[in-house]
Order: sequence, then structure tokens, then C-alpha cells
Amino acid sequence: MKSFQEIEKTISVFPLDGKLNSKIKTLILKVIKALDQGELRVATSSQQGWKTHEWIKKSILLYFRIQKIKPIKAGELKFFDKIPLKKWSAKESVRVVPHALARFGSFVEPGSVLMPSYINIGAYVGAGTMIDTWATVGSCAQIGSHCHLSGGVGIGGVLEPLQAQPVIIEDNVFIGSRAIIVEGVLVKRGAVIGAGVVLTASTPIIDVSSAQAKMSKGLIPENSVVIPGTRPKVFPAGTYHTSCALIIGQRKESTDKKTSLNQVLRDFEISL
Repeated sequence: MKSFQEIEKTISVFPLDGKLNSKIKTLILKVIKALDQGELRVATSSQQGWKTHEWIKKSILLYFRIQKIKPIKAGELKFFDKIPLKKWSAKESVRVVPHALARFGSFVEPGSVLMPSYINIGAYVGAGTMIDTWATVGSCAQIGSHCHLSGGVGIGGVLEPLQAQPVIIEDNVFIGSRAIIVEGVLVKRGAVIGAGVVLTASTPIIDVSSAQAKMSKGLIPENSVVIPGTRPKVFPAGTYHTSCALIIGQRKESTDKKTSLNQVLRDFEISL
């Protein structure tokens, strides 16, 4: 990030509706290229937690302004868009199954597998991760290493507001089929998210693994095992059940990750 400090200073004070001169355009293109090559990330972690870099998100928004809609070819397929697709070769060491699509400005680390899926600009996918069939990784979402996004998983994207944290999935997370995670939810390392779980910023996350239930929002703790649930809520028209997420146990760190995951599925009878 240090080599981009001057670009950061310039982009940070540049208005989103400002006049795009050649100097600004050049800086924007450098940022997007750096995202595409994994030299920059929209969000980074430290001992203090995750930090969202607003100037990088602003660069993506400005990139949309300078790009023109034009035909895009992928073999015999034709598209019509502003953002080109990534061009794959053997040097990335990524397995890309037709029709997996990743936009320029996203980055996928070596050893990952992309089944027919979609990765948007600004997203980051860690090493050894599987993006399964029809899974989507939204703009700026951060996916850790050795994760598995099962079929039809929807990871939301966010560009505005600039300060909004993207969805962050840390390392060794398993997400079951058709689960939806949006609005900047943070899933800590080692968690197992069951099929059909919906996590938004306002979804009640209730830990029912001990005698006293504990509720939180926006964060799935490390190694948590999560399934979809409901809870009663009183409305003027009567009492109805609304969706929530239930933490029903913990994935053990003491065993091998693959063994641990299989044991979790047996112990908690989770659908994935």
C-alpha cells in the first residue's frame, strides 16, 4: 500500500462528480490494474480488525465513469458492458470452468477453482477456495483462503456508501447451498454456514449452544456452526415467525479441517 500513498491522497480528495482529466484517469487505471493483479485490496486485516479503504472503492466508481460500453467477446459468446472480463492463462494457476466469469479488477489467488460462477470488480478470492456452480461474489467482497462457496451462494457487493464495509469471509469457511450473505456481514475463520442461511446487517444471530441464548448482528464468530431459524414477532395483525440465524455449536480447531467439517455435518445434521 505504501507505493500507492500519493495516488491515495489524490483520489481521496477528488469528488465523485469531478472533471476527469488525463492525470486522474491514469491514476484510476493504475488502481484498477493493481486490484486485478492482487497488489491492492478493498479491505485489509490487521490486529485491530478489518479496514475498508474508501479511496479504492472511489476509484472503482470513477472507473465506471471513464469506461465506455462496448462489445466483449468470450469465444463465440458476446456481451455488451463497460468492464472487461479477466483474461486467464496458465500462469495464474486458477482452474476456470466454463462459464465462470470474473470482471477485470477482481483477483483470484492460485489454487482456486471457479465453477460456472460470477466474481465482480473489486472482489478478492483467497488461495485454494472453491467458488461453486452459480455462486456469485459481489463487488469488493473479500473471500479468504481454503473456503467453499457451495452452489447458488450469494455474496453481496457494495460500492456505496464509500465507508461501508464489504462482506468479508475469512479463511476456512464453508458456506452451504443457496445461503445469502450481504450488507457487510463478517464471517470469521472456520465458520460453517448451513444451506439457506440468510445473513444481513439486521438479521438476528442467536447463539443457542448454551443454556442462555445470546443475540448479536452482523458478525459470525470464529468456528461457529450456523443454521437457519425463525423466531416469533408480534405485529398489529398477530404473531408471526421471522427469519434469524442460529449458532448451534462450534467447529473444533483440534482436528484436521476436512475431518472437522465432516464431523460437524454428522454431529449437527446440517444440510449443505
